[in-house]
Amino acid sequence: MRERFFMDKVSFEGADFCGYTIPTTNASLLAMRAKGGMLACGYLKIETADKLGDALAVVSGVNSYSDMLAARVVAVSAAAAKMGVLEGMSGGEALLKMNS
Repeated sequence: MRERFFMDKVSFEGADFCGYTIPTTNASLLAMRAKGGMLACGYLKIETADKLGDALAVVSGVNSYSDMLAARVVAVSAAAAKMGVLEGMSGGEALLKMNS
């Protein structure tokens, strides 16, 4: 049986973030939490974040936290956009913007 949930400390550009991994049958849901928002894989949807008013940036095709930091953001919630997060920036850049 696979573990149900992992929480890790992820350091990037001098800041520490909480990383979460939830294994599923065929992949894993990955997310990293900043002070004001979250960077996540494509399992999470911008529509839900917008409905709730949460800051969310989504990256896709990732298998690790380092992949998430390097990948380009493909979707941004309205709250994340207000923080300066843009589609096309790296996940690491987005995470830092949501951490200030």
